[in-house]
Amino acid sequence: MAPTELERAVKDVREALMVARNTDGQLVRRPLSPHVQIYRWPISMALSILHRISGVALGVGTLLMTWWLIGAATSDAAFADAQWFIGSPLGLLLLFVWTAALFFHLFSGVRHLVWDIGVGFDAPLYNITGWAAVIATAACTVLVWIIWLAVG
Repeated sequence: MAPTELERAVKDVREALMVARNTDGQLVRRPLSPHVQIYRWPISMALSILHRISGVALGVGTLLMTWWLIGAATSDAAFADAQWFIGSPLGLLLLFVWTAALFFHLFSGVRHLVWDIGVGFDAPLYNITGWAAVIATAACTVLVWIIWLAVG
């Protein structure tokens, strides 16, 4: 039996995965899932993922702060090393990200606590509270760093 046009068109594995047999046993091209072209992440899904990421960032940032505190408690040299790293551009970036993660996790956690009492499940309200958490995170993070730079 001679290969069909569709069989000749299959050149690699990715292409082969797009081919299937219909109920008559003939080879047909599978359609792409519609979400590939039209799906957008809802704000609640993005914030849920960011909440988990911010939890990990808080853990890493807490290790950095623990290093700094242990250095302060042990010796001048250990404290100087920790202080040097935290004062470096990378250390300041990590502190900024840690501050943002702290505020985001706080505001997102408050949002979840409100949900736990049964309030805020309708779509317009959870979209508004999601954006409010993002805006509050940005505002508080910038405000803390402006104050810190002004005082320090």
